[in-house]
Amino acid sequence: MPAVPLAPVKQPPAADRVYTHVKQGVLERHYEGGTLLTEGELADAVGVSRTPVREALLRLEVEGLIRLYPKKGALVLPVSAQEIADVVETRLLVEVHAARKAVPAPAGLVERLEGLLAEQKAQAAAGDLAAAAVTDRCFHAEIVRSGGNEILSRLYDQLRDRQLRMGVAVMYSHPDRIAKTLAEHEEILDALRAGDAEAAVDVVHRHVGWFSHLARGEVR
Repeated sequence: MPAVPLAPVKQPPAADRVYTHVKQGVLERHYEGGTLLTEGELADAVGVSRTPVREALLRLEVEGLIRLYPKKGALVLPVSAQEIADVVETRLLVEVHAARKAVPAPAGLVERLEGLLAEQKAQAAAGDLAAAAVTDRCFHAEIVRSGGNEILSRLYDQLRDRQLRMGVAVMYSHPDRIAKTLAEHEEILDALRAGDAEAAVDVVHRHVGWFSHLARGEVR
């Protein structure tokens, strides 16, 4: 029987490829805050014309990751103290409610959290801070999703990129925080296993609230 030729893998549209390239670069700190990106450089990096570059940059500006300057390029916006404070306030509102609702822990939740924590520990040990930040966000999102409120889950997911960006930045600037983060995740797990809602809420307050101290400049 003759071999059937494989169909060529269809690439995503050019604008989507540029969007993914720049977004990943910003979230993983390949493009630091304050970096000026030009259309020509991005077009060459991704292998496309300038038209899809403009389309991608407009999408990223709407998401608050860059600011466009006509005829100059796109400025990668630094993570500001106000942005950290706003994210922390929203996270506390959602996650404190989710921690209380997660007790007693639904079937499978503790097991999924154990798997994510083990994955994060391995990533941190390997020095893959960007991957550890993604897993960190998944750990918290899993608790929020366990409550079964789709509207609340979507609201939390809207914070995803801001959380990832902040998380990676913090892990690089405060490497001692990684061990503390893992220990606090373990505490959250222990509280959920024990069915102790107030203990879980207490850890969430300490865990997420640390970022507000960072925003006020109280963390060195």
